[in-house]
Amino acid sequence: MDHTSVPSRAPDGPPPRVSHPPVALTIATSDPSGGAGIQADLKTFSALGAYGTAVLVALTAQNTRGVTGIHVLPQEFIAQQLDTLVEDVAVDAVKIGMLADADVVRTVADALERHRPPAVVLDPVMVATSGDRLLTTDAVEVLRSRLLPLVDLVTPNLPEAADLLGRPVAHTVAEAEEHARALRELGARRVLVKGGHHVQAAESLDVYADASGVHHLAAARVETKNTHGTGCTLSAAIAALLPRRPDWLTAVRDAKDYVTAALAAADSLGVGSGSGPVHHFHAWWDDRGEGRP
Repeated sequence: MDHTSVPSRAPDGPPPRVSHPPVALTIATSDPSGGAGIQADLKTFSALGAYGTAVLVALTAQNTRGVTGIHVLPQEFIAQQLDTLVEDVAVDAVKIGMLADADVVRTVADALERHRPPAVVLDPVMVATSGDRLLTTDAVEVLRSRLLPLVDLVTPNLPEAADLLGRPVAHTVAEAEEHARALRELGARRVLVKGGHHVQAAESLDVYADASGVHHLAAARVETKNTHGTGCTLSAAIAALLPRRPDWLTAVRDAKDYVTAALAAADSLGVGSGSGPVHHFHAWWDDRGEGRP
């Protein structure tokens, strides 16, 4: 992530390739229940063969039923974590998750400008699966103006895309496409608008937009209440896979396949009484929950 070792690339060029196991960094918030946030990101990195590193910006008190408290870390310490890490460790891809407030968004934007990482995926987490607000309203404008132009891919769901644009939530594929294009006009190089169960389509349909146009990414719908951390997992999967994929769209497609399989296996975990986590290690654990050698 240090700018002295980062290969130069055109804004819409291919992702940086690596021959070693990629180092992925998550800049996000802790989730004690393990289904979202830093914990979900590190599980995803590990499941997909990336070495995970993490910078925490806030702590939450939460479980599968909801969030009861958020404690934001001091800006100076967030910056110190980032600067100290990249002084020593070469980061291949960055995933940014829940940033809590406007000051944290500014701190992270400043760090991106200082270090210019090779690839950055932003998951603009605003509201938890439980419905709890996770990003203060004043932070949305700062995220829109400061952070969007600095990242390579932003992955909002339909309500988050609408929040960023100040528009009503999209309910059709055509409206989701329009929101993706509008977010690119705000400065995002690539946009993945996650339709999930909200958009009116027979399948779980996401809309991806880049300089080449708009693409539809479809997957079978998975009927489960255990969807906690789905957005965190998808963005982390993209960051983990990107350094070993030929282009962004392939990384996004493969990450979506991973999340679909993690959702399909989610009911086997039985964690909590609310919206439980997806199964990050579905390919590694057998039916008894024992790890494969």
